[in-house]
Amino acid sequence: MDLPDNFNPVEHLQQTYKTEFNRRVDRYFRDVEGNGDLSGTRPSLKLACRITDDDNDAIMNIRHNLFFNVIGYSRKNLAVVYGSKFDTAPPVAGHPQLFLHFSQDGASQPTDEPLIEHEKSCRLMNFSCSTGGIKPAISKTEMTAIATEIKTLFLDAKKGITYTCGNKSASYTDPDNGFPKGNYLLVNSKADAENIYSKMCNAIDVPFKGESHIVLNDPDKPSTTTSTAGKTTILGKSINNRRYRPVAVLRFRYAYISLGNLVPPVFLIDTTLRNQSLVNWL
Repeated sequence: MDLPDNFNPVEHLQQTYKTEFNRRVDRYFRDVEGNGDLSGTRPSLKLACRITDDDNDAIMNIRHNLFFNVIGYSRKNLAVVYGSKFDTAPPVAGHPQLFLHFSQDGASQPTDEPLIEHEKSCRLMNFSCSTGGIKPAISKTEMTAIATEIKTLFLDAKKGITYTCGNKSASYTDPDNGFPKGNYLLVNSKADAENIYSKMCNAIDVPFKGESHIVLNDPDKPSTTTSTAGKTTILGKSINNRRYRPVAVLRFRYAYISLGNLVPPVFLIDTTLRNQSLVNWL
């Protein structure tokens, strides 16, 4: 089809970019009504991100940078985060793997230090990843049921629950129910480990065998902070030493199920709104 005589390619490009960009902004801020306002942090961010007809190229670039780089929408579904972490297939391979992601609130992140993020996982031993396995293949209906349980257990007042991580390594072993040997969680107390593991068991509908099945390893080396870890000089530049298992409050952010590395993970619930999930957390 021939283009009309009055076709303006620049105007067409700008309008297409505005439509597609704002569609992604609206989806990310779907908890905010309208185009945003100054009533709170998220409405204000949405207002700052959306492109308008009056924007020039410089303003459009700033809005693009705010949304994709500063807020972090461009980090959505990066393979380095959601790729397989195993060089060899573990003994529970073939069963779907549930991941729960926790991270530090940005406001409590120390200057010049990376955000602390932890993931906890278990296997869904009652299901297979694909048809033809020794167990029935998991369906979207069954994943939605797990997502609904996670929403009940890991959210409180529309916010992810928190726990304190630290230098203690807590391991919970129950291979028959999806917690193989080596399944551990960094915590500041055994009570935190018991709380998280019991909720995970409830979410996937398996019995929690109690705190007697949790082994707590308390290393001699204490947790360090930015100030106590010290500095080292590399190429003439002073660099902070890596902190050793720092104590921090982590909040539940999202949960997803991995069905192997042949297909992308299926997000069950995502409080960051970066990924489309089976259950809305709002």
